Amino acid sequence: MAAIYPDLKDKVVVVTGGAGGIGAAIVRAFHAQGARVGLLDIDTARGEAMAAELGDGARFVACDLTDIPALKAAIQTVRDAFGPIDILINNAAHDERHETLDVTEDYWDGRMAVNLKHQFFAAQAVLPDMKATGKGAIVNLGSTSWVIGQGGMAAYTACKSAVIGLTRSLARDFGGFGVRVNAVAPGWIMTERQLELWVTPETEKDIYANQCLKRRLVPDDIARVVVFMSSDEAGAITNQHYVVDGGWT
Repeated sequence: MAAIYPDLKDKVVVVTGGAGGIGAAIVRAFHAQGARVGLLDIDTARGEAMAAELGDGARFVACDLTDIPALKAAIQTVRDAFGPIDILINNAAHDERHETLDVTEDYWDGRMAVNLKHQFFAAQAVLPDMKATGKGAIVNLGSTSWVIGQGGMAAYTACKSAVIGLTRSLARDFGGFGVRVNAVAPGWIMTERQLELWVTPETEKDIYANQCLKRRLVPDDIARVVVFMSSDEAGAITNQHYVVDGGWT
Protein backbone atom coordinates (compact mmCIF):
# COMPACT_ATOMS: atom_id res chain seq x y z
CA MET A 1 0.00 0.00 0.00
CA ALA A 2 1.33 3.44 -0.93
CA ALA A 3 2.17 5.98 1.77
CA ILE A 4 -0.40 8.68 2.50
CA TYR A 5 0.71 12.31 2.88
CA PRO A 6 -2.08 14.24 4.63
CA ASP A 7 -0.74 17.61 3.46
CA LEU A 8 -1.53 16.68 -0.16
CA LYS A 9 -5.27 16.45 0.45
CA ASP A 10 -7.09 19.14 -1.53
CA LYS A 11 -3.85 20.44 -3.09
CA VAL A 12 -4.26 21.50 -6.71
CA VAL A 13 -1.92 19.59 -9.00
CA VAL A 14 -1.21 19.95 -12.72
CA VAL A 15 0.29 16.93 -14.50
CA THR A 16 1.37 17.32 -18.12
CA GLY A 17 1.15 14.23 -20.30
CA GLY A 18 -1.21 12.78 -17.71
CA ALA A 19 -3.32 10.50 -19.90
CA GLY A 20 -0.94 7.55 -20.21
CA GLY A 21 2.27 5.88 -19.10
CA ILE A 22 4.16 7.45 -16.21
CA GLY A 23 1.86 10.48 -16.30
CA ALA A 24 -1.26 8.39 -15.74
CA ALA A 25 0.36 6.67 -12.76
CA ILE A 26 1.25 10.08 -11.31
CA VAL A 27 -2.31 11.35 -11.78
CA ARG A 28 -3.75 8.29 -10.04
CA ALA A 29 -1.24 8.58 -7.21
CA PHE A 30 -2.11 12.22 -6.48
CA HIS A 31 -5.82 11.53 -6.76
CA ALA A 32 -5.45 8.73 -4.21
CA GLN A 33 -3.93 11.32 -1.85
CA GLY A 34 -7.12 13.39 -2.08
CA ALA A 35 -5.51 16.03 -4.30
CA ARG A 36 -7.43 17.80 -7.05
CA VAL A 37 -5.66 16.95 -10.28
CA GLY A 38 -5.71 18.63 -13.65
CA LEU A 39 -4.29 16.36 -16.34
CA LEU A 40 -3.14 17.91 -19.60
CA ASP A 41 -2.65 15.77 -22.69
CA ILE A 42 -3.07 15.81 -26.44
CA ASP A 43 -4.73 12.37 -26.33
CA THR A 44 -8.36 13.33 -25.82
CA ALA A 45 -9.79 9.80 -25.73
CA ARG A 46 -7.42 8.55 -23.04
CA GLY A 47 -7.61 11.80 -21.08
CA GLU A 48 -11.40 11.81 -20.96
CA ALA A 49 -11.40 8.14 -19.98
CA MET A 50 -8.98 8.86 -17.15
CA ALA A 51 -11.07 11.74 -15.82
CA ALA A 52 -14.23 9.62 -16.01
CA GLU A 53 -12.49 6.78 -14.18
CA LEU A 54 -11.33 9.02 -11.33
CA GLY A 55 -14.45 11.18 -11.07
CA ASP A 56 -14.52 14.04 -8.59
CA GLY A 57 -11.19 15.74 -8.11
CA ALA A 58 -9.91 15.04 -11.62
CA ARG A 59 -10.20 17.36 -14.61
CA PHE A 60 -8.91 16.60 -18.10
CA VAL A 61 -7.93 19.47 -20.40
CA ALA A 62 -7.01 18.64 -23.99
CA CYS A 63 -3.87 20.51 -24.90
CA ASP A 64 -1.00 20.47 -27.38
CA LEU A 65 1.84 21.40 -25.04
CA THR A 66 3.95 22.70 -27.90
CA ASP A 67 1.36 25.49 -28.34
CA ILE A 68 2.38 27.74 -25.45
CA PRO A 69 -0.74 29.96 -25.44
CA ALA A 70 -2.86 26.77 -25.41
CA LEU A 71 -0.73 25.40 -22.55
CA LYS A 72 -1.26 28.55 -20.50
CA ALA A 73 -4.98 28.47 -21.26
CA ALA A 74 -5.18 24.83 -20.15
CA ILE A 75 -3.51 25.66 -16.85
CA GLN A 76 -5.96 28.52 -16.41
CA THR A 77 -8.82 26.07 -16.97
CA VAL A 78 -7.52 23.92 -14.11
CA ARG A 79 -7.12 27.04 -11.96
CA ASP A 80 -10.70 28.09 -12.71
CA ALA A 81 -11.96 24.62 -11.74
CA PHE A 82 -9.93 23.97 -8.60
CA GLY A 83 -8.15 27.15 -7.52
CA PRO A 84 -4.50 28.31 -7.47
CA ILE A 85 -1.92 25.71 -8.52
CA ASP A 86 0.06 24.19 -5.64
CA ILE A 87 2.04 21.52 -7.50
CA LEU A 88 3.26 21.17 -11.09
CA ILE A 89 4.52 17.90 -12.52
CA ASN A 90 6.25 18.48 -15.86
CA ASN A 91 5.99 14.92 -17.13
CA ALA A 92 5.17 15.15 -20.84
CA ALA A 93 7.86 14.10 -23.31
CA HIS A 94 8.33 12.04 -26.48
CA ASP A 95 11.34 9.77 -26.83
CA GLU A 96 11.17 9.40 -30.59
CA ARG A 97 14.34 7.88 -32.02
CA HIS A 98 16.12 9.75 -34.80
CA GLU A 99 19.27 9.48 -36.89
CA THR A 100 21.57 12.42 -36.35
CA LEU A 101 22.37 12.91 -40.03
CA ASP A 102 18.66 13.02 -40.88
CA VAL A 103 17.69 15.72 -38.38
CA THR A 104 16.47 18.97 -39.91
CA GLU A 105 16.23 22.32 -38.18
CA ASP A 106 12.44 22.01 -38.01
CA TYR A 107 12.67 18.53 -36.51
CA TRP A 108 15.19 19.71 -33.92
CA ASP A 109 12.95 22.62 -32.93
CA GLY A 110 10.02 20.23 -32.65
CA ARG A 111 11.94 17.96 -30.28
CA MET A 112 12.86 20.97 -28.13
CA ALA A 113 9.20 22.01 -28.02
CA VAL A 114 7.84 18.61 -27.03
CA ASN A 115 10.58 17.68 -24.55
CA LEU A 116 11.82 20.89 -22.91
CA LYS A 117 10.23 24.22 -23.86
CA HIS A 118 6.85 23.51 -22.28
CA GLN A 119 8.47 22.70 -18.93
CA PHE A 120 9.70 26.28 -18.64
CA PHE A 121 6.44 27.88 -19.72
CA ALA A 122 4.29 25.63 -17.53
CA ALA A 123 6.46 26.63 -14.58
CA GLN A 124 6.17 30.28 -15.56
CA ALA A 125 2.38 29.94 -15.60
CA VAL A 126 2.08 28.47 -12.08
CA LEU A 127 4.85 30.29 -10.23
CA PRO A 128 2.73 33.41 -9.51
CA ASP A 129 0.25 31.18 -7.64
CA MET A 130 3.04 29.62 -5.61
CA LYS A 131 4.65 32.97 -4.84
CA ALA A 132 1.32 34.29 -3.61
CA THR A 133 0.81 31.37 -1.21
CA GLY A 134 4.46 31.23 -0.15
CA LYS A 135 4.70 27.54 -0.95
CA GLY A 136 4.77 25.19 -3.92
CA ALA A 137 6.47 22.25 -5.55
CA ILE A 138 7.56 21.65 -9.13
CA VAL A 139 8.90 18.30 -10.28
CA ASN A 140 10.45 18.11 -13.74
CA LEU A 141 10.78 14.68 -15.30
CA GLY A 142 14.19 14.06 -16.81
CA SER A 143 15.79 10.81 -17.95
CA THR A 144 18.89 8.72 -17.40
CA SER A 145 19.27 8.27 -21.17
CA TRP A 146 21.84 11.08 -21.43
CA VAL A 147 23.70 9.82 -18.33
CA ILE A 148 24.30 6.39 -19.83
CA GLY A 149 25.23 7.92 -23.19
CA GLN A 150 22.33 6.41 -25.10
CA GLY A 151 22.56 7.01 -28.83
CA GLY A 152 19.96 7.28 -31.55
CA MET A 153 18.08 10.30 -30.17
CA ALA A 154 20.49 13.20 -29.70
CA ALA A 155 17.77 15.86 -29.55
CA TYR A 156 15.88 13.97 -26.85
CA THR A 157 18.94 13.39 -24.69
CA ALA A 158 19.98 17.03 -25.12
CA CYS A 159 16.58 18.11 -23.80
CA LYS A 160 16.66 15.71 -20.88
CA SER A 161 20.10 16.83 -19.77
CA ALA A 162 18.87 20.44 -19.98
CA VAL A 163 16.09 19.61 -17.51
CA ILE A 164 18.68 19.67 -14.74
CA GLY A 165 19.84 23.18 -15.64
CA LEU A 166 16.25 24.40 -15.79
CA THR A 167 15.47 22.76 -12.45
CA ARG A 168 18.44 24.22 -10.66
CA SER A 169 17.85 27.72 -12.01
CA LEU A 170 14.19 27.75 -10.99
CA ALA A 171 15.03 26.32 -7.57
CA ARG A 172 17.54 29.11 -6.97
CA ASP A 173 15.28 31.88 -8.24
CA PHE A 174 12.14 30.86 -6.36
CA GLY A 175 13.39 29.17 -3.21
CA GLY A 176 13.06 32.47 -1.38
CA PHE A 177 9.33 32.32 -2.01
CA GLY A 178 9.00 28.84 -0.51
CA VAL A 179 8.91 27.08 -3.87
CA ARG A 180 10.79 23.80 -4.22
CA VAL A 181 11.93 22.59 -7.65
CA ASN A 182 13.39 19.14 -8.23
CA ALA A 183 13.98 16.75 -11.12
CA VAL A 184 13.23 13.04 -11.17
CA ALA A 185 15.11 10.96 -13.73
CA PRO A 186 13.47 7.64 -14.62
CA GLY A 187 15.47 4.76 -15.98
CA TRP A 188 13.90 2.37 -18.47
CA ILE A 189 10.29 2.22 -17.28
CA MET A 190 8.02 -0.46 -18.70
CA THR A 191 5.17 1.68 -20.00
CA GLU A 192 2.80 0.44 -22.69
CA ARG A 193 4.72 2.48 -25.25
CA GLN A 194 8.09 1.01 -24.30
CA LEU A 195 6.74 -2.53 -24.31
CA GLU A 196 5.08 -2.04 -27.70
CA LEU A 197 7.95 -0.28 -29.47
CA TRP A 198 11.31 -0.98 -27.89
CA VAL A 199 11.40 -3.81 -25.36
CA THR A 200 12.26 -7.25 -26.70
CA PRO A 201 13.55 -10.34 -24.89
CA GLU A 202 17.07 -9.31 -25.95
CA THR A 203 16.79 -5.70 -24.73
CA GLU A 204 15.22 -6.87 -21.49
CA LYS A 205 18.27 -9.04 -20.86
CA ASP A 206 20.40 -5.92 -21.33
CA ILE A 207 18.22 -4.04 -18.85
CA TYR A 208 18.71 -6.66 -16.17
CA ALA A 209 22.43 -6.83 -16.92
CA ASN A 210 22.75 -3.09 -16.29
CA GLN A 211 20.32 -2.63 -13.40
CA CYS A 212 21.25 -3.64 -9.88
CA LEU A 213 17.62 -4.63 -9.38
CA LYS A 214 16.68 -7.58 -11.56
CA ARG A 215 13.06 -6.66 -12.16
CA ARG A 216 10.97 -4.49 -14.40
CA LEU A 217 10.61 -0.89 -13.34
CA VAL A 218 7.01 0.26 -13.71
CA PRO A 219 5.26 3.67 -13.77
CA ASP A 220 4.21 3.38 -10.13
CA ASP A 221 7.90 3.31 -9.17
CA ILE A 222 8.19 6.84 -10.52
CA ALA A 223 4.80 8.04 -9.29
CA ARG A 224 5.61 7.18 -5.66
CA VAL A 225 8.81 9.24 -5.76
CA VAL A 226 7.13 12.18 -7.49
CA VAL A 227 4.35 12.27 -4.88
CA PHE A 228 6.89 12.14 -2.05
CA MET A 229 8.95 14.95 -3.59
CA SER A 230 5.79 17.05 -3.80
CA SER A 231 4.78 16.47 -0.18
CA ASP A 232 5.82 18.25 3.01
CA GLU A 233 7.84 15.14 3.91
CA ALA A 234 10.32 16.43 1.31
CA GLY A 235 10.04 19.98 2.59
CA ALA A 236 13.81 20.52 2.83
CA ILE A 237 14.57 18.99 -0.58
CA THR A 238 15.05 21.30 -3.56
CA ASN A 239 17.53 21.88 -6.38
CA GLN A 240 18.07 18.11 -6.65
CA HIS A 241 18.16 15.49 -9.40
CA TYR A 242 16.77 12.20 -8.08
CA VAL A 243 17.46 9.07 -10.14
CA VAL A 244 15.02 6.15 -10.17
CA ASP A 245 16.61 3.56 -12.44
CA GLY A 246 17.05 0.37 -10.43
CA GLY A 247 20.74 1.15 -9.94
CA TRP A 248 21.68 1.35 -13.63
CA THR A 249 23.73 4.54 -13.34
